[in-house]
Amino acid sequence: MTSSLNIGIAIFPQCDLLDITGPYEVFAQHFHNIYLIAADMQPVETDSKLKVVPDYTFDDAPSLHLLVVPGGLGQIQMMTNKRYIAYLNRAAEAASHVMGVCTGSLLMAAAGLLDGHEATTHWDSLPCLNLFPQVMVSPGYPRYVVSGSRITTSGVSAGIDGALKVVALLAGDEAAKEAQLLIQYAPQPPFSDGDPNQADPGVYRKANQALKQIQETRLKEIIKLLNLC
Repeated sequence: MTSSLNIGIAIFPQCDLLDITGPYEVFAQHFHNIYLIAADMQPVETDSKLKVVPDYTFDDAPSLHLLVVPGGLGQIQMMTNKRYIAYLNRAAEAASHVMGVCTGSLLMAAAGLLDGHEATTHWDSLPCLNLFPQVMVSPGYPRYVVSGSRITTSGVSAGIDGALKVVALLAGDEAAKEAQLLIQYAPQPPFSDGDPNQADPGVYRKANQALKQIQETRLKEIIKLLNLC
């Protein structure tokens, strides 16, 4: 039964909360075995300060059908965390699908899990994803991209869209539609600034400036990582 498939979210300190909880809520409408997997069993503080409690460690986690890789501020350190990257590779080898949410795509790329695949990520991190020569970056700002067994999403909230697509892939369109209705996911935001193509230029400049230092650090770390390979 598809409802008994194992889904694991590989969490880490300073990962984005919605990258975890958005997909989790979608999956929970149909699947029973959804696990948070971390380096140890200590509560993990997300980048919004809320702590989440792991179900398993990288060493004792069950084999997964779906591996989910979140993003967040801590993604920068995780790209060079050998234990985390090793777990991603180990879990992905057994999984039928791997999903990256937001800058989780960069972690997948760092692990080689996007080699030969088309992918996307948060709009401000697209230059970072472009640094990986084996990854084909999808043009524009798609909410999600499916490339074979790999699913990647754009920033944060897009993890919900990507998760609905994953439910459709694993359990069929009807199951995904039911999950969408159960969580009443029919976004009608009060503003149209969630897409860079539609955002007010002043808002875009302010957001871009706010992320500038983080993105510069990401770029430097990726260049350093690729030079070591």
